[in-house]
Amino acid sequence: MTEKAANAMPVPPVPPAINGSYHDLRNKLAEKMAGEITLSDNPGETLKKWRANFEIPQSDLASFLKVSPSVISDYESGRRKSPGIFIVSKIVEAILEMDAARGGAKIRSYEGMLRGGFSADAIYDIHEYLSPISVEEMTKLVNGEVVYSPGSEYIKPLYGYTIVDSLKAILQLSYNEFQKLYGWSSERAMIYTQVSTGRSPMVALRVTNLKPALIVIHGIPASQVDVIAAKIAEIEHIPLIATVMPITDLIRALQSHDLKH
Repeated sequence: MTEKAANAMPVPPVPPAINGSYHDLRNKLAEKMAGEITLSDNPGETLKKWRANFEIPQSDLASFLKVSPSVISDYESGRRKSPGIFIVSKIVEAILEMDAARGGAKIRSYEGMLRGGFSADAIYDIHEYLSPISVEEMTKLVNGEVVYSPGSEYIKPLYGYTIVDSLKAILQLSYNEFQKLYGWSSERAMIYTQVSTGRSPMVALRVTNLKPALIVIHGIPASQVDVIAAKIAEIEHIPLIATVMPITDLIRALQSHDLKH
């Protein structure tokens, strides 16, 4: 897309003010998204991550911006020169406007991340990757055993991970704090520690709206994972693995992905 074509892309209209807090949240999120895409080593992949986070198909985004779907596809795949900040801002605003038109649920889901910390010590580590990692690669990094693997159409790239004490999370975290476990992308690995069978975190997952792209049960081998936990993973079409790697080694292995890229 040429700069002239970019200038022709419509600026999404600003909806009537819902309240100051909502617009403040939206503006902060827009800054976060645009900054991350522009500064990324792989802006196309980062753009794709945000579009996927908001569950907006390429064709719908292209239609909203009145450009060919191939334009969005080319940017995300890297076939087209990385977009400048002007084009990135237009795409970000389009994504947010499309979500606002649907009620703004996705925008509000990021409120916890933008407002600040947790009131509990349930989190061991939370990390966003500079470049995505595959489920297969992460399984190898943590010496994981596959408990359940869905069809390839359900396998997604991982943009981060969260390591959480499952018992403390269930007992201490509020609903809004549960949202924060997903960081900036639900396409991440949720790693649950302090489990005896793996059933409790999977039952909790079953009743939440946000679903991770991978679940890791830490501390027990695959043979000891509860059959109900495996069944829930199957119902939700979410890959499930188990690992007994010591937690310090696990964190070190997961962080090594960014060091390689």
